[in-house]
Amino acid sequence: MNTNKPNIAVVAGGNSSEFVVSVKSGANVLKAVDAEKYNPWLVEMQNDRWEVFQNGEKISNIDKADFSFQLNREKVTFDFAYITIHGTPGEDGILQSYFELIGLPYSSCGVHSSSLTFNKWFCSNYLRSLNVTMAKSLLFTKGDNIDAQKIVDELGLPIFVKPNAGGSSFGITKVKQVEEVETAILKAWEESSEALVEEFIDGHEFTCGAVKIKGEKIVFPITEVIPKNEYFDFEAKYTPGVTEEITPARLPENLFKKCQQLTSEIYDHCNCSGIIRVDFILKDETFYFLEVNTTPGMTGTSFIPQQIAAMGSSLTEIISQIIEDRIG
Repeated sequence: MNTNKPNIAVVAGGNSSEFVVSVKSGANVLKAVDAEKYNPWLVEMQNDRWEVFQNGEKISNIDKADFSFQLNREKVTFDFAYITIHGTPGEDGILQSYFELIGLPYSSCGVHSSSLTFNKWFCSNYLRSLNVTMAKSLLFTKGDNIDAQKIVDELGLPIFVKPNAGGSSFGITKVKQVEEVETAILKAWEESSEALVEEFIDGHEFTCGAVKIKGEKIVFPITEVIPKNEYFDFEAKYTPGVTEEITPARLPENLFKKCQQLTSEIYDHCNCSGIIRVDFILKDETFYFLEVNTTPGMTGTSFIPQQIAAMGSSLTEIISQIIEDRIG
């Protein structure tokens, strides 16, 4: 280990169903950290287990008092944390709060932005108040009475039922019959204490990433998402060949710019920082907002690395710029 180079923690894992995806993201980001400039370390977190890995081998536990670890009986501290946890505690503001408390710079959105965007209901209602177009939705907290017919009367069929806090399409159901509503809500409650029931928008899915470095925002090329499954579920997201992904998206220039502009506006509305990704459905030349991802997937098949490559840059280059921006 070169003691003159900053120590970078690539933090992966987490306490949700997205653990496996996060570990893949972490491995890809670890590989992309410029080892000539930095000492990269993989930190895997799951509940009370916080461990440091090197070359796939555990070398130490993390001291939770200051996020340090022991190597050859010497204390090693980090200069920066790159968060690749999807779900709690890395995407909802909890880990961000801890890093703020101990004074460790990190890669993602701050505490308030992370907690706002992770709660789909809060985020949607906030953005709706700023005239961002989106589907109608209803929220059900675990234990609420479910009147399936009333839900269908209000939102129509089909509808999407999803966990209010969560990602990677865990717990999501496309409901086509009134008899399926209750089962779908119970499934979503397995992932989150709240279930979001959304009107179905019949259109095509697009996703766009963005990052702000040294006060300058870079909006990435848009990806067109064409799932072979009925919708963009977990299998479609993470199984090569199940989804066709076209970057840059085949959109007329005016719509391409419109989507990038919307992404930029949402980045600012939510006071984001680091790399984020915004998902949309396009119907009749209108982009309907789906969600903001503040620690988007970074696996080999994920959208953000595709978009960075299409832009003529590399993940290594962007990550280096983010680190330099935060720690100088």
